[in-house]
Amino acid sequence: MTKKNLIVIVGPTAVGKTSLSIAFAKAYQTEIISCDSRQFFKEMTVGTAVPSKEELAEAPHHFIQNLSIHDSYSVGDFERDAVSLIEKLFLSHDTIIMVGGSALYEKAVTHGLDPLPEVPEDIDNAIEALYKENGIEVLQMELKEKDPVYYNQVDLQNPRRLMRALGICRATGNTFTEYRSGDKQQRDFNIIKVGLEAPREELYARINKRVDVMLEQGLLNEAKALLPYQHLTSLKTVGYQELMGVFENNYDLNEGIRLVKRNSRRFAKRQMTWYRKDTSVNWFHYKTRHTDIVQRVSEKLMESNL
Repeated sequence: MTKKNLIVIVGPTAVGKTSLSIAFAKAYQTEIISCDSRQFFKEMTVGTAVPSKEELAEAPHHFIQNLSIHDSYSVGDFERDAVSLIEKLFLSHDTIIMVGGSALYEKAVTHGLDPLPEVPEDIDNAIEALYKENGIEVLQMELKEKDPVYYNQVDLQNPRRLMRALGICRATGNTFTEYRSGDKQQRDFNIIKVGLEAPREELYARINKRVDVMLEQGLLNEAKALLPYQHLTSLKTVGYQELMGVFENNYDLNEGIRLVKRNSRRFAKRQMTWYRKDTSVNWFHYKTRHTDIVQRVSEKLMESNL
């Protein structure tokens, strides 16, 4: 019996993953699973570059604006829900597409999550209090000291991930990195990873342009409406966090926009650092014709099913 296929499209922000995923979905007459954790939340549309109504109409999409910012939803929850959905979709499709820039969420589906030790509640509470009293910089500094490897990989603006790693460091005396075994969980379907890449200056120009377009589309109003909820983990996101500083008069709008662009570029750099370590990714220049990429991947799928 021919195995089913999951085609996973990865790459940095603003490189063109959405349009390529739609090209694959149309070619295979199939459905798309988003593993972009920024796009889960229905209150965050402009700043997370949610696919347009026209793009969403091109193919069925899943995990797009399916949650509220007030919902608690972990990467483990996503692994469970996504794998369950994939199995369901395989009943009617031989090939499914998954796309997104949240590397940990992609890894949860394709690789499985590493089992982690339990952290005593008093340690979790102490780290939570440290964050609330002193801000995210204190967490960043402690993680840099205790686990420099993970420090260079993690989203440094995500307090939950920093606190999780520090909890394990404090509870065990070991680094969080040591518990990330890398032992791949075997899935009962083929996984083909497709990566889009761009020369750094071109990618940075695309990122800067995307921020300008977001502002034209109403990012300021969207972010301002979310100001009362800025303490939520979902709002600790590039594009929103910087604008909160504008609304609180910490700096002017021009500086806020500069910070959004700078931090978006830094985020893209961290994404590429992560993905470059994955030797299973088949890389393509972002200007490669979609039909050519689909054809190349189709040939690989035929080979893997022989």
